[in-house]
Amino acid sequence: MLRCKYPAVFIFLAVLLTSLTGCANSPVGKNLEQSLAADSRLKDNPGAFGSNAANNTNPQPQPTPQSTVQLPANFPTEIPQYPNAILQEVTPSSTRWLSSDPSNFISSFYLNQFQKNNWEILQRPTDEASATLQARRNNLLLKISIQPKSVTGDAKTSPNQSLTATELTIDYTLNGTQASPNPTVSPQTSTTGGTSETALQPGNPEFIGPLPQTAGQPTNPPVSQASTTAIGTQEFNDLNKAPQQLQQYIKDLTQLGVLPLQANPVKSNTDSNQFEPSKNITRREYARWLVAANNAMYTNNPAKQIRLASETQAAFSDVPKTHPDFGVIQGLAEAGLIPSSLSGDSTEVLFRPDAPLTREQLILWKLPLDTRQALPTANLDAVKQTWGFQDAGKIEPKALRAVLADFQNGEQSNIRRVFGYTTLFQPKKPVTRAEGAAALWYFGTQGDGVSAVDALKLKQ
Repeated sequence: MLRCKYPAVFIFLAVLLTSLTGCANSPVGKNLEQSLAADSRLKDNPGAFGSNAANNTNPQPQPTPQSTVQLPANFPTEIPQYPNAILQEVTPSSTRWLSSDPSNFISSFYLNQFQKNNWEILQRPTDEASATLQARRNNLLLKISIQPKSVTGDAKTSPNQSLTATELTIDYTLNGTQASPNPTVSPQTSTTGGTSETALQPGNPEFIGPLPQTAGQPTNPPVSQASTTAIGTQEFNDLNKAPQQLQQYIKDLTQLGVLPLQANPVKSNTDSNQFEPSKNITRREYARWLVAANNAMYTNNPAKQIRLASETQAAFSDVPKTHPDFGVIQGLAEAGLIPSSLSGDSTEVLFRPDAPLTREQLILWKLPLDTRQALPTANLDAVKQTWGFQDAGKIEPKALRAVLADFQNGEQSNIRRVFGYTTLFQPKKPVTRAEGAAALWYFGTQGDGVSAVDALKLKQ
């Protein structure tokens, strides 16, 4: 029976093909041809075959856009760069970035980088929403401002949608001058020995040290000449109010970067860059200078540098972790250089950061960094016999040891350098800013120490 059906099938196919051929040019034939033709959309977009149509209505995620702004060639490599931030703008000595991360993430990143790479943290963030950090390393001064910011979403992915981002601004000062992405000669230039040197004017808040060396200048000029040349165009304009014997100490420490030259924007130009040498120095201010001077003197000897404290239990109840000078003050306490509960002085629970520094406190804090060993045993009679102070009985017992050790430094004694010849120590008398600077000009004992002059020679 199957054999009977095969001829009928062949005859049917032959008739059908003949009909199609005959109708090829007819409207019916064209419609039939179009209905059997392949879908042109499959040819144009073969990936759509077998996919969910709903997925084709949304665009695929785009990669994170890369910044078209480039860092300048002279951008300091030691400045940490937040990994998840896009550079937005570059201006002289400043860069602006944008990140999708919250501000506390960014603050924690920079604090960790500063502590790990031995930066001196001058200001810590005090607000969780926005933050400002300041740090210094050698002659590089860094200020980081972190601010939340609302931005509009992409026109394709989230049109007119407000998004939260974090704006990061990095201001930096290098070698005492403003860094510029395209260094050019300023109109205010002076020519010395055939070379041009940009003259920074008084009132520049970014100036923290000497002008850079230029071609034609000696590689290692005498320190007196270096002080005159580098500070001649930019110096504290009220040093004439300091005792003449102390003026050079202040100049040398300013050139070394220990005493930053920063203008007060509230004051007029005539009052800017004032050192105020006769003003009493506070305990917190002297603590900053002490750490900065010691670390500058021993910049190539990390074993003698003072480490700034990180996140730890505060030694003083009035200097919490949020205090801008916590790292410095806590670091001195943890090193045992200032009396605190950590060194067994249970009564020293307050640091009183804004109180004036007294003469006996100046010597008590400084001498351990001069001798680098335990202070000698001392009593009132020993101090009277050596120094001959009429008021030796007014000196605190724990300061007597430092006063006696200072006598053994001979001509490098802090008391002789700062106060000159005197038979009255006046231990409770406040120290002036000029006297505080003079004490920090030399570290060590007689014949075995380093001065600001030595540190400047090494730096140059």
